[in-house]
Formats: sequence, C-alpha cells, structure tokens
Amino acid sequence: MSDNENKDSVTGMTNSFSRQLNVNARAFVPSFALNDADSSPAPTTVSVSVPSESVKIDSAQTDSRNLGSVKSPDGDEVVDDWEANVEDDDEEEEDDIEDDVNEEQADKPKKKAAVKTKKKTNKPEMQHTVKTKEHLNVVFIGHVDAGKSTIGGQLLYLTGMVDKRTLEKYEREAKEKNRESWYLSWALDTNQEERDKGKTVEVGRAYFETENRHFTLLDAPGHRGFVPNMIGGASQADLAVLVISARKGEFETGFERGGQTREHAMLAKTAGVKQLIILINKMDDPTVEWSEARYNECCEKLLPYLKKCGFNPKTELYFMPCSGLTGAFLKEPVSESVCPWFRGVSFLEYLDKLPSFSRHVEGPFRMPVVDKYKDMGTVVFGKVESGMTCRGAQLLLMPNRKQVEVLQLWSDEDEVSQVSSGENVKIKLKGVEEEEVTAGFVLCDANEPCSIGRVFDAQVAILEHKSIICPGYSAVLHIHCAIEEVSVKMIVDLVDKKTGKRAKVHPRFVKQDQIALMRLECSGGMICMEQFSKFPQMGRFTLRDEGKTIAIGKVLRVVEKE
Repeated sequence: MSDNENKDSVTGMTNSFSRQLNVNARAFVPSFALNDADSSPAPTTVSVSVPSESVKIDSAQTDSRNLGSVKSPDGDEVVDDWEANVEDDDEEEEDDIEDDVNEEQADKPKKKAAVKTKKKTNKPEMQHTVKTKEHLNVVFIGHVDAGKSTIGGQLLYLTGMVDKRTLEKYEREAKEKNRESWYLSWALDTNQEERDKGKTVEVGRAYFETENRHFTLLDAPGHRGFVPNMIGGASQADLAVLVISARKGEFETGFERGGQTREHAMLAKTAGVKQLIILINKMDDPTVEWSEARYNECCEKLLPYLKKCGFNPKTELYFMPCSGLTGAFLKEPVSESVCPWFRGVSFLEYLDKLPSFSRHVEGPFRMPVVDKYKDMGTVVFGKVESGMTCRGAQLLLMPNRKQVEVLQLWSDEDEVSQVSSGENVKIKLKGVEEEEVTAGFVLCDANEPCSIGRVFDAQVAILEHKSIICPGYSAVLHIHCAIEEVSVKMIVDLVDKKTGKRAKVHPRFVKQDQIALMRLECSGGMICMEQFSKFPQMGRFTLRDEGKTIAIGKVLRVVEKE
C-alpha cells in the first residue's frame, strides 16, 4: 500500500467516525505511533467528543508513511475500525468523560435541558386560548341564492381572516367560469361541487373576531334538499342571521309557501336560537337601488310571520339593510348620499354590542357530536352545551356507554387545554374507533351521563300537514344532532292553544294547527335526549316528512331507559 493510499485510508476512517458521533465537533485528526520508539516525539492526548461522552486516545505525531498499531490508554493494541469498537469500549470511555470533557461540550447538555423546559412551558401557555373573549356561534340561514355565503366571505375578508391575495385568486377562477359574483362565497364553499353549482351543501365553518367577541360562523345550505344539514347547523347556534334578498322576485319566491325563508325561521326558533338578525341583502341591485319602500315592504311582510314563530320583536329581532357584494353596512355604514333613510349601526358593531348569553358552565359536561373523522385517532366536533372539560379527562360516549379519554382539544383552530359551555370545539378521543361514532352521539360527564331511550312522551305542535295524524304514523325526528325515524305510538291528549290545558282525552287523530301530547317510539336503537324542563338543548325536536317540516315539539318524559 502506497503512502498516499495509507493517508487517504486514515483520513476516511476518521472523517466517518467524526460524522457519526458528533457533526458539530471539531475535526478529529489522529496520529499513530511509529514502531521505532527512539524516533518518536513525546506522546500527546487527543480527545474525541460526542454529545453525551468523550473518548481519550494516546497517540504520537508521526510520519504518515509508516502505519503502526494504535495504543489505547492501557497500552493495548486497538484495530483501525473505529465504528466496530465504539459499543465495546463504552464502559471504559465513561471513566474518561468526567476528566476530559471541555467547557464547550459540557454546555451542550445544559442547552438541551433548556430547550426541554421551554417546550414544557409552552403547554400551559395554550390556556390563554381558552378565549378571554366571549364565544358566540352565528348561523346564516335563508332561501337559496339570498347571499348567505357571499356575506360570510365578505365578513371573513373585512375581519382579516381571508387575505386580499386569496380573494383575487378566487375572483380570477370565478371569472373563468363566468361566475364573477360568486368569488366571495368560495371562502366558505370549499367543495368543488358547491363551487360549480353555486349551492352550499354542507354547513360551512369559519371564525372571526370583533373587539369584544370571538364568533364561530356557520353557513347553512339554503336549498330545500339540504334542510337536515341546516337543522344540524342551527342546533349549534346562539344567534341566527336570516338573509333576505331584496331583488324583485327573489324575496317573493323565498317567502311564499314552499320557500325556505319561512321554514328556516321556524327551524331556527325550534333549535333554540335566542336572537334573530334580519339582513335585507342586495340593496345595491339595479331593481332596488337602496329603495326605502322596498326595504319597508320586506320588513312588513316578514314581521307577522316571525311573531308567529315566537320571536319577540322588541328584544329578539333586528332589521337592517346591507350589500354582501360591496360590504355596505357590514363593517362600515354607507354614505348618507347613498342611503339617507337608515343611519343605524353596522352589522359587526351590532354583534359586538349584543348582551351576553347565559351559559351552563357549572352543569355536567354535554357535547352532542355533529360529525367525526379520523386523524391519528378519532376526532369529533360539535358545540359544548353544558359544563367544561380538559385534556386527560375521562368521559362517557352515549348511548353506547363507551369510556373515552380526551387526548387533545381545539377551540375552532386553536389548540387549548380546556373548553367550556358555548364553544365550538374539536376533541381527539382515545378508546373509541371512528366507525363506532355517529352524529347524534353525546359526550357526557362519566358521573352524570345523559338520559337515553326509545320511547318518550312529548308535546307536539302540528305546523303543516294536509291529512290527519293517527297512531302508527311515522316521520323523521331531528333532535339536537341526531336523526332517527319515529312512529306515533299513542295520542294521549289535545292541548288548548289559548289556555294550555288538556282539552280532550285520547283523541283518535290530530290535524294541522293543533297541539297534542303524544307517545313516540324510535324505530332504531336508543337515542340521547333529556327532558325539556331540565335541559332544553337536548329536549326540543322537529318532525319532518316528505321533505317538509310538519311539526315541532319538546320532550316531557323519557319512558323507557336502558
């Protein structure tokens, strides 16, 4: 072997060893002793360092032409293959670490420890995302093409949740499809099918913040074929925004019988929405042009029906004009020259100044599951209706009585360590598979689970049904997030609308505009429900048949329990 080849071999071995042990260490250049002891200079000590240990080798500076054997600290001969002997010499090296580690290498473990403590301090910091601002859930409802998604997209832009560049991209793409006015709605309609047809199918979810509040925005579909999805969105809301199109012909289509304006308003009240804001949209349309007469006409036609639904005009209703496409009256009022007849506050300002909503923070934990998906575990989401929970908590998934543990929590998109009543959350669970969870299941406090049953007594108000309803009649029940087929087992009594007292015992049938006490039975398995008097959020329901809402009701008693 030539001198140059010997030199390359030694250099290769040392570089390989240096790379594997510590890439940040200074280059290790070993020297090997000549056999001739007389010609060798005084021995030197070379220290090789790794993050957690140091290797000490005695060697001598020699001419690289003569390769001898490497001498260990004990005088034993060591082979040239460093990689093969690292593990064998671990015990000997540990004795040398205490003596030969220099300050630079000794600092490294300290730095690592500092990094670890930094990570640990990050976790409690997540508690600040247990929102200091009050959390409100807003659902946008109304007839198809009223402009719900467009207003939602405009709000996200005005509050800084969607940047201008993204909207410009949407605008270009919409222009290519000859749908220029749809680009704002694409901020919420992310599905390709929704964008192609211009119709919302699933309930869109987003969030934005004002000065005092954090809002979860729920964009409900307006098409009559997707009313079940709308009911699921309304069941999560604290307040609803009824969007009305002021354009000639569109308002009339939405409000007449068969239009979704009426049905959505009724369903929102049934779902427990406490406040209704009516946005008269498209005021900038050429057929309207901010006409006060058209605005008043829409308000006058809507008011009697909304009163009939049970809304109080003085405290629970608020009317205002707007334009979703231009953003007029959403964040800033328009100039007096454009709209001199309405000088009220803007939509966002009104939302920010609403009175606070009461929450059941002290009660047992309840969260109806709206939907679920798989992401390194089972993730469920919905609105916390009562109580609070935190990471590591043990909960019960009803009606299957499945014991689960909370692994992670998100309030909207922010990971938090604790969530409480009123928040729209995602929860990663341990102890249950995604296939075992269905919409309508309820996460409960393990010590106080919710009631479950198949048979229950209820007070039912028949809204719209052409024929009579007798025992044996079946319909689809929507209660919180659950959808189940039910049948009428028995009609117990009729209730007088004016006095609220029982009017007739065991009637043979009920018809439109009557209120009855009925015993209903679920065709499937057990469902989660509560008495309306104890827990209204899980005690109110809707009955639908043939694509129409035929009745609303409240649970009086769960007859059959597991």
